[in-house]
Amino acid sequence: MNPVIRKASFAFHLRVLDQAGLLFRASVSVQHLIQGSLVFSNERQYRTMPTHGIGKYKHLLPKEAPKKKKERQQMKQIKTATDAEYGTLNVKVSGYDMILVEHYSQYIHNLCNRLGVKVAESYALPTKSTEVMVMPEQGTKMYVDAILKTHERIVQLSQLNATLCPTFMEVLLKNQPEGIQLSVKPHTEADYQARFKARPELEGLMAQMT
Repeated sequence: MNPVIRKASFAFHLRVLDQAGLLFRASVSVQHLIQGSLVFSNERQYRTMPTHGIGKYKHLLPKEAPKKKKERQQMKQIKTATDAEYGTLNVKVSGYDMILVEHYSQYIHNLCNRLGVKVAESYALPTKSTEVMVMPEQGTKMYVDAILKTHERIVQLSQLNATLCPTFMEVLLKNQPEGIQLSVKPHTEADYQARFKARPELEGLMAQMT
């Protein structure tokens, strides 16, 4: 290429680059002026512009039904015994070790499911605390030596077959852990009331009202 033409093209490119730089600086300065005016101006014009509900979504959600108040738990009907089946029975497991009581009650529940015995309910009774008092050799004042907590679980059976009952009880007694007490008795209304903790203050107020 001719050196004269090469110098002319190089000068032309330099001139184009200078013009592009000037345009870029001018645009940047204009942007800074606009941003500065927006920062220092306290007027927010977009707050007065209508949005026509843009971004609202609550009207698209389905209407929720009003929450119903929890009804007071009522006692279920006690089933009576027949010639071939027992009525409602309570299998009560109690002991001082909560882990053993819980595991043994779970074992009874699983055994009933395997043998086809209907389990109406399975629940825990309020824990009972017993204070052990000790009297020293010299003196008459007693002091608390230990506090024993008794944990109880109920597995309520419904319509246990009379022919299956001896085998069922034999399996339960053979697998009964040490320190765990087991009892089986018909379900009564007093057993249902024992599920709830006593509230003497509330009972006193109810007695005054009546």
